[in-house]
Amino acid sequence: MRSAAGRRIPEAVVPQGTAYSELSRRIKQAGLLDRRPGDYTGRIAATIVACAAGVAGFLLVGDSWWQTAVAVYFAVISTQLGFLGHDAGHRQIFRSGRANYILGVVLANIGVGFSYGWWVDKHNRHHAHPNDEERDPDVGAGVLVFTTGQAGASGPVGHFFHRYQAWGFFPLLLLEALNLRVASVRYLLKNRTRSRLREGLMMGLHVGVYLAGVFLVLPPVKALVFIAIHQGLFGLYLGCSFAPNHKGMPQLDARDSADYLRRQVLTSRNVRAHWLTDLALGGLNYQIEHHLFPSMPRGNLRDAQRIIREFCGAHGVSYLETGLIASYIQALRHLDTVGRSPATPAEA
Repeated sequence: MRSAAGRRIPEAVVPQGTAYSELSRRIKQAGLLDRRPGDYTGRIAATIVACAAGVAGFLLVGDSWWQTAVAVYFAVISTQLGFLGHDAGHRQIFRSGRANYILGVVLANIGVGFSYGWWVDKHNRHHAHPNDEERDPDVGAGVLVFTTGQAGASGPVGHFFHRYQAWGFFPLLLLEALNLRVASVRYLLKNRTRSRLREGLMMGLHVGVYLAGVFLVLPPVKALVFIAIHQGLFGLYLGCSFAPNHKGMPQLDARDSADYLRRQVLTSRNVRAHWLTDLALGGLNYQIEHHLFPSMPRGNLRDAQRIIREFCGAHGVSYLETGLIASYIQALRHLDTVGRSPATPAEA
């Protein structure tokens, strides 16, 4: 993996001779880490065509409430652009780190209006320390809490809200696109380097073209409704794609003795494979395979699953795969259990 500037980011250190090393050899021998240029050319071309069709549809529909359907369509397309940006961030698409970086910036900053550099920094910390409440930014305390320790330290007002956080999880995801943009802007303003300035200009280009296009075609009220539907469902779709992956899975920290293989597998949950699930979730339903081999092209994950699942079974490593709805139920049950944990004496 590489940083926002194209520099290589060191992955977790894996000692030679471990079970993971043996698994890695099998995966490499099967050719599953090889790039798939034809597959990604098709994916990128299909996404570009879908974007062009959406823009054409938006212009043809014009001043009409049917634009609400176009907004839903664009929420799906925006998320698919995000999936491609995710793949570029993990160097799944090109061999060249620079080429992946350029594509990632175009997809993230110009395509959907997020900071690619911010996302790479955050996502790499997640991959290095999955479900570690001290080092994984995806399970840090915020509006939601993910551990009993976080819930106990939230204060009386927070504790009251967290008791019902499972009910608010999906509604809150409607604000996720806005939340990610705010985090992106904070990241870019924190250290004003040349690369961050370029990212900021590209994000500004996205916002300017997007708002100009919407308000030139639609009157103010319809334009605001279009934006609310597009951005709200975009955030909901993104959140629903990432929520099944780790929420409700074991929490590990630096004190746990789990090796790399077990740390990545035990903290991840797969969603059962199906062509529609693979497409809708951008390959993230193979979360175990993705965490073990982040640079593996999306199209190879299903083939890798058979090898990895059998390997985990032979080595006594618990491998969890479930249906999509069941994964949401497990995640919500965890949020409810944590949120209803007793308050600390200081909060009582």
